[in-house]
Amino acid sequence: MSALEILATIRAMPQAERRKVVGKIWEEFSETELELSATQAAELDRRLQDHSHHPNDVVPWSEIKAATDAKFARKP
Repeated sequence: MSALEILATIRAMPQAERRKVVGKIWEEFSETELELSATQAAELDRRLQDHSHHPNDVVPWSEIKAATDAKFARKP
């Protein structure tokens, strides 16, 4: 079965089942060491330095989640 066929099969599943599949796949990746590229590491360093210089320039997770839920019509 090709990757496109696998994706089509997964997309045809009910949403709850798709989440389980994605969770299982992610668990397998999280069990191995995932390495960052030099570009990714540099971007994380840049963001950390920016946060160090502007620690109050943040949005609380609760606000981000509420806005996302509202945008996609999710119930809290």
